[in-house]
Amino acid sequence: MPRTPHRRMLCGMSDSTSVKQQSTAAFYGQAVASFGVAMGAVALGIYSLDADGWVRGFLAIGVLYLVTSAFTLAKVIRDRQEAGQIVSRVDQARLEKILAEHDPFQKL
Repeated sequence: MPRTPHRRMLCGMSDSTSVKQQSTAAFYGQAVASFGVAMGAVALGIYSLDADGWVRGFLAIGVLYLVTSAFTLAKVIRDRQEAGQIVSRVDQARLEKILAEHDPFQKL
């Protein structure tokens, strides 16, 4: 079986540096349900608010902007964390390669 470049890069790494984080289906479902309940409650609150239509519209747009910016912030934080983990894995692979190639009994 031919090795892909990705496999060659990772071949010297130990299993302790693997990054595999996955949430359970229950946690994912709870997060989706919580988001749905929160958005529904805010929408119901804005709809039943005793105010003019433009005030309710302004609040609705504000809530939508807040939600989209929260999603963007979460994505940026996740991407930064993943980039840091990748750099750490590459550094660990380089160190393991250097240690594997080092011969302590070699005469200088």
